Amino acid sequence: MSELRFTEDHEWLRTEADGSVTVGITAFAQNALGDVVFVQLPDLQSYDKGAETATVESVKAASGVYMPLDGEVVETNPALESSPELVNEDPLGEGWFFRFVPADADAVGKLLDQDAYDRLIKANAEA
Repeated sequence: MSELRFTEDHEWLRTEADGSVTVGITAFAQNALGDVVFVQLPDLQSYDKGAETATVESVKAASGVYMPLDGEVVETNPALESSPELVNEDPLGEGWFFRFVPADADAVGKLLDQDAYDRLIKANAEA
């Protein structure tokens, strides 16, 4: 498993051996949402960075999941359709949302690392 990277929108990214990138929401994000009751997954197509690709509905609110980089979604997690609670139970594992092939593979490494993401969460908590 490669090192995780993060976005300021609380998505995590993991580069897989085949060069695709798996995306999910962080434990911080799923905790803020509460119990997830529905996930709408993206279509298999190209998206621009920042485009809303998926929707997560919880008992508290609905929230978008955004494309972290330009790229093409090549796979979604079918388990979330029948078991959206996987997002709460295992957000960094079985609760992943989609895999995509980035237009620029090097761009993944330019996203937040664990230390930078931890500082972001701490700053948000103090604000």
